[in-house]
Amino acid sequence: MPHGQSFDTRVPAVLVRLDRNPFHHGTLGATRSLGRAGIPVHAVIESDAGPVTRSRYLRSARARPGATSAPELAALLTDVADEICDDPSYPVLPVPLDDISALALARHRAELAPRFLLPAQSEAQLLRVADKAALAGTCAELGLPHPRTELPTGADEAAAMAWALGLPVVAKWSRPWLLPAGGGLRSTTIVRSLTEVRELYARTPEAGSRLLLQELLPAGRDLDWFFHGYVDSRGGCATGATGRKERSWPDGAGLTAVGRWTVNPAVDRTARELLDALGYRGVCDLDFRLDRATGAYHVLDFNPRPGAQFRLFADAAGLDVVRALHLDLTGRPVPPHSPAYGRRFLVENYAALSLLTSPRRRYAAEPGAARQRTEFAWCAADDPAPALAMGRAWAAHLLRRALAALRGLFRAARTRPQGVASPPAARTSSHQLTQR
Repeated sequence: MPHGQSFDTRVPAVLVRLDRNPFHHGTLGATRSLGRAGIPVHAVIESDAGPVTRSRYLRSARARPGATSAPELAALLTDVADEICDDPSYPVLPVPLDDISALALARHRAELAPRFLLPAQSEAQLLRVADKAALAGTCAELGLPHPRTELPTGADEAAAMAWALGLPVVAKWSRPWLLPAGGGLRSTTIVRSLTEVRELYARTPEAGSRLLLQELLPAGRDLDWFFHGYVDSRGGCATGATGRKERSWPDGAGLTAVGRWTVNPAVDRTARELLDALGYRGVCDLDFRLDRATGAYHVLDFNPRPGAQFRLFADAAGLDVVRALHLDLTGRPVPPHSPAYGRRFLVENYAALSLLTSPRRRYAAEPGAARQRTEFAWCAADDPAPALAMGRAWAAHLLRRALAALRGLFRAARTRPQGVASPPAARTSSHQLTQR
């Protein structure tokens, strides 16, 4: 057992993720982290046959129903707890890995207790930051840097606001967990014309939440940062740490493909100020971007659950935010976090796509980085099966995307009126072959 960590291994963990993403490496990271500590790990995810289910550390996987509401999730978790616990007097630790799961568990926290161990947080607290429009208001109220944000009430107003912000702008759906599966809508989009703004706004009823328009802060080297932490039941955040996003997918605007544990006092201070003001409890993942014009780090996102790259911040003893959650809620002390500056986390499939789009990008190594290891999201010597399964599934995923793009081009060519000059040959980018 890792030095300084004493786990109650009689309390199993159930990882909960309601979105459909078989390539969610954060689920695998949580499985390995808790499983290596001797904690029984189970999961409620999109399928019982995905790459994550190949992990030697996952005891069981339950495929979630197609459309799980909060009451249905509570009933499902109760069924799972009855199946996995020989002694019903022992509780179960649910670990939400997406926003909708975190919100659903917070909504039903009172009725789920004491069988299920959950941080002392309400759905209303989480919505102040998980809802993108509410986050803008929360930052304004607290005087924290946040990109200029507008909430249009009509297509014409959306176009006017985008023009005032300055094209291109960032368009976000305030509650992305409500987006319909397979509808082609993304949680965040960079729009470059007023026509695009109008077309996107017209899909508001389909999206299920409000569209907000946000000033686009320029991307670039050393500008994108994140903070991960666990706030314990007493309000302490001993495991908080900052990291730099070295590569992302999509490039400059997406999830972390390569990250490095790097000290950043300004980001750390802003994150802790926000957590204290909210009275927040539990795991959190915040994104920041530096505005070079002002020198301020703007809060871009606040996820009330582990970020997919949380394993970047595993110290030499293996302590990370998921282990801290288990220790704290089972009444065990959380030992101090030991920084490992220079440590890297690399997501193999997304890092490869990022290299295709910006192969020349380089970052200076941190002091002591040569002594720090790189943790891979999928490849692990003690648990090789998930990486092999992911590789096969990822190749099939890219092939399907490429074939769909080719079919689209073929249909467009067949329906083009005769005598009309062909446009320049279309090119399918690697960006179009995947989705966040």
